[in-house]
Amino acid sequence: MRSHVNQRHERVLEIVRRRGGLRVTELARELGVSAVTVRRDVEALAEQGRLTRLHGSVSWPAASGSGPLAASSGTPAAAAGTEDAEPPEITGLVLGMVVPSMEHYFAELVRGAQDAVAARGGRLVLGIAHWRSEEDTAQIGRMLDGGVDGLLIQPSWERGVPSFEQEEQLLALRVPAVLVDRRVPLGGRLAGLDSARSDHVLGGAAAVHHLAGLGHERIALLAQDNPTSPQVREGYEAAVAARGLSVLPPVAVDPDDPAALEAAARALYRSVTDDGVTAAIVHNDQTAIGVVQRLRARGLSIPADVSLVAYEDEMAALADVPLTAVAPPRQAVGETAVEMMLSRLGVGPGASAPSRHISLVPRLTVRASCASPRWAGRPARRNDERSF
Repeated sequence: MRSHVNQRHERVLEIVRRRGGLRVTELARELGVSAVTVRRDVEALAEQGRLTRLHGSVSWPAASGSGPLAASSGTPAAAAGTEDAEPPEITGLVLGMVVPSMEHYFAELVRGAQDAVAARGGRLVLGIAHWRSEEDTAQIGRMLDGGVDGLLIQPSWERGVPSFEQEEQLLALRVPAVLVDRRVPLGGRLAGLDSARSDHVLGGAAAVHHLAGLGHERIALLAQDNPTSPQVREGYEAAVAARGLSVLPPVAVDPDDPAALEAAARALYRSVTDDGVTAAIVHNDQTAIGVVQRLRARGLSIPADVSLVAYEDEMAALADVPLTAVAPPRQAVGETAVEMMLSRLGVGPGASAPSRHISLVPRLTVRASCASPRWAGRPARRNDERSF
């Protein structure tokens, strides 16, 4: 990392020594990097006394006030006015993005970020950590070595909570960072980082309120063990309690393990036939589709015997019985993370604003898998989209 930065610093010094003085934007074009990167380099070199920085321009110390820039600009105030009049420039801006996977959910996040960066003339560099924290570290290091201007990071935190070492890594970054689709733990040390995420607590609650509104009083939850699940469970428990209903112990399920999926479907079947459960929230789509197939094979009808709501809404509409589903706004989260990064880099409004944690509300889409308990042939509403 340092050798790469030192080489660029030497190139900056060489150009400024030769030219006597020039604007930061001109220097960025000559170097072929973003103006944000050059401003950071100039600040570091000015602190060392190796350059003189003047309101959007830079000059060689011996030429301050007498070089080409001074001759063409007049006074520092004039230079400042000219610089302020220029529109924000991000040509050459490079952002790094680290995600745990490129499965459907994460692909949408990346697509949102990529579209937002490309629309502004920048470039997004992607790193995939494969759910390994050590690979998070490797990908972040690779991107820093490559000179990225900022990092969008969706860390591979176990159950969505960082370890002390993972907090240390993010706090030590030398470029701005935005957490993507991760909740900053209460009382943790990362509150100063900007973050953009889906509010999965509200998403879980939205599913409960929809089912309770149809008259369901015993609602089960089937959930995977991943960083999103604790928040979905939190929303489920809060909404069930708010409705005065009983909180049922969640059923753990692994959609990639046929035996675990079979066990979860069997547990739900018994809850329906023996314990009065009439509805379930299933995280995620893959799990929900597998559960539907297994329940129907056991003779249960969806939604006559049990109503189902899937969480994610990637493939829910493709199930045998199209599934009502909660959709986190994945693409919008990626776009929002980029906007926050640009502001933090000084390219957009709000550069000096306090750190922000922005939560976007999921959307529930009603399809054929939900109806009132003991459904008696009334047609279910379809394609009714609304925010909770």
